Amino acid sequence: MDSPTPPGAAAILAPTARAGDAASLRESILHKLTYDLGKSRLGARDRDWFIATALAVRERIVDRWIDLTRATYQSGAKQVYYLSLEFLIGRLLRDNVCNLGLVGAIREALEPLGVDVEKLRIAEPDAALGNGGLGRLAACFMESMASLSIPAFGYGIRYDHGLFRQIIRDGWQHEFPEDWLNFGNPWEFARPEISHTIGFGGTVEAVNLSEAQVKHVWKPGETVQAVAYDTPIVGWRGVHVNTLRLWSARATDPLRLDAFNSGDHIGALSEKVRAESISKLLYPSDESPAGQELRLRQEYFFSSAALQDLVRRHIRVYGDLRSLPDRVAIQLNDTHPAIVVAELLRICVDLHDIPWDEAWDITRRTISYTNHTLLPEALESWPVPLMERLLPRHMQLIYLINAFHLDEVRIKHPDDGRMLSSVSVIEEGHGRRVRMGHLAVVGSHKVNGVSALHSDLLKTTVFSDFHTLFPGKLTNKTNGITFRRWLQQCNPALTSLLVEACGPQVLDDAMALEKLRPLAGDAAFQQKFAAVKRANKQALAALVRDQHQLRIDPDAIFDVQIKRIHEYKRQLLNVLEAVALYDEIRSQPTRSWVPRVKIFAGKAASSYHRAKLIIKLAHDVARVVNSDPTVRNLLKIAFLPNYNVSLAEIIVPAADLSEQISTAGMEASGTGNMKLALNGALTIGTLDGANVEIKEHVGDDNIFIFGLTTEQVAQHRAQGIQGAASIEKSRRLKEALEQVEAGVFSPDDPTRYRSLVADLRATDYFLVTADFDSYYDAQRQVDERWRDPKGWWRSAVLNTANVGWFSSDRTIAEYAQEIWNVPVKR
Repeated sequence: MDSPTPPGAAAILAPTARAGDAASLRESILHKLTYDLGKSRLGARDRDWFIATALAVRERIVDRWIDLTRATYQSGAKQVYYLSLEFLIGRLLRDNVCNLGLVGAIREALEPLGVDVEKLRIAEPDAALGNGGLGRLAACFMESMASLSIPAFGYGIRYDHGLFRQIIRDGWQHEFPEDWLNFGNPWEFARPEISHTIGFGGTVEAVNLSEAQVKHVWKPGETVQAVAYDTPIVGWRGVHVNTLRLWSARATDPLRLDAFNSGDHIGALSEKVRAESISKLLYPSDESPAGQELRLRQEYFFSSAALQDLVRRHIRVYGDLRSLPDRVAIQLNDTHPAIVVAELLRICVDLHDIPWDEAWDITRRTISYTNHTLLPEALESWPVPLMERLLPRHMQLIYLINAFHLDEVRIKHPDDGRMLSSVSVIEEGHGRRVRMGHLAVVGSHKVNGVSALHSDLLKTTVFSDFHTLFPGKLTNKTNGITFRRWLQQCNPALTSLLVEACGPQVLDDAMALEKLRPLAGDAAFQQKFAAVKRANKQALAALVRDQHQLRIDPDAIFDVQIKRIHEYKRQLLNVLEAVALYDEIRSQPTRSWVPRVKIFAGKAASSYHRAKLIIKLAHDVARVVNSDPTVRNLLKIAFLPNYNVSLAEIIVPAADLSEQISTAGMEASGTGNMKLALNGALTIGTLDGANVEIKEHVGDDNIFIFGLTTEQVAQHRAQGIQGAASIEKSRRLKEALEQVEAGVFSPDDPTRYRSLVADLRATDYFLVTADFDSYYDAQRQVDERWRDPKGWWRSAVLNTANVGWFSSDRTIAEYAQEIWNVPVKR
């Protein structure tokens, strides 16, 4: 995503480079350009300069990376292995340069060559390794572990295309392959010598070792190679460097020569295509049985590769798997890697001949599990027949795990069939399925939620019986963000102002932001704070104008909802409020309306048809509103396509209002809310996820809370989820829905939204209609606060001042001390 140069580069982040640093970097960059890329200065393009610069910066990482890795093993330090299906790392040039303290040196090295650093930044593609908060959290955690000098490996998949590239045509989302690897990735190191064999299918043979002992041997019917690619992850000030190891799938035999020579040139490649499909795309559609199988293959592929890799390393250094829990902490980032429980047990029992009880103890003491959602589809379950066919030995082990687990439950709760059914790893009703969330809970020593509310709900809803069985196992670790990325790098002008106000300590310690509190009401400081925000809004307005041919007013409220498109996140509620506001502006033209720009960005899953329809509705409403002269530019709506980290880095500093409007009890935490508040946006939201804790930190007067609480949502659903009664009570909502239903915004297809409106009347599970009036009223409170600039900017400053606690450094320190048992160096 191209963008104008961010305003106000902070001098504190880009000090004048020492002549030797700049000269050395310049020499290195030119050497890389010539001898690694084979380009001359005259023929080099922006992408060539980016790659040469990245390679030169990478050189300054490698020595410390290697030394620290060696020192970790020599000292016997415990290591964290963080397994995640997503790592949304975004662009790395600015991140690495900033963390290494090379901002000024890079600028001074390139300026004499006539190279614009900002053009290099834009030339770097976003690594398409994640979808949203889950993947971005993993990236933040990797950076914080390095910043706190915690030895760690991240394990995931090196997707060739990652999540799809979103193209909007006539308001409809279309998915195309992301091409982030087309020109290579200068940050990574290919490790073809590090390869592990991953098996699927086949048979399990029982080999009698003696009359009393049987050994089970899995003979896979298909094998795939997992090949490693390593990216160094640099901590703040370059003190520590960790490794992100991503696995690429390769066929064991890439070409069937017999088929090729017989003329079947396509069939000769079929095994290669099947094997390499594993690392082609993130979240392929699972609507079909083949799609479900591919998803399971992906999850086992990277989980098995990670375990084989860490076990190989552990055996080489320590000689015996029995010491694994003392030297290794495995963290499962959500349910996707839950198969690790069975895989580690298999490695212990089948490959290292460790008795079951001891192997199970090793497994549970090593693994911990982070749950990110209460949504059933995200907790994952797989049909037993699929598991038996694809992972037959693991299915045997899961049956055994479940049998021993249920035996323990019977002892504690005899004659309690409901309890047994509730906590069983195998779901017996509606087709037998393996509950992967249950497997992760049973096989871990700690399970954590990601906000105080979410963790409490885990204990009272989906894992309530586990909480009864294992008191103390379920805990909370509220998510956090890397303030270095989401403040220092994406908002350098604000960072410079904060350093001026709070001192340079604010660059190292997010809690130093609290020194800002006394300045919240200071008129001179408010003026500077507002000037930074306006400059960021001008930059975003320029992007919207240049790329989307829409003019938006930097003096209007920038009302931002940027996140994955999902019904529980309720972009629909936001769009319907826009329709109601549009009607009010037209019907009351003499009223003093506050100008507002509603900004949306986010992707809908390729098979999520309702979410795609909501994107289309947003575009249809935008087309009508933006072209209506009677609105007099008081309301504009913009949907920015192909949302990614780089686009977020432009939107977040420019936002005035942060939309965190999920149905209460459904958002586990949210991290976008933290990024936006850190950059001085006020939150409008429900008491959901981390909104609850943000409210506690910023104060009731500096956030706009509306809607049903979690308890009220449960009560409302118990009484029925029909929205008809709520619609009848609300004139504005009723009129808005009638217009949508009648095709006012879709004259080309008047019936387009009839089913959507009908569903709201009949089965409004996400309570859009129940919360509408409260939401509309809260938005008018936002208008009133905006009319009072002193009050608005006081609240904005206090948001920035009071959210340092949401740093991922704090979160990781809590994991380290309370779950992983590893030391933290600050």
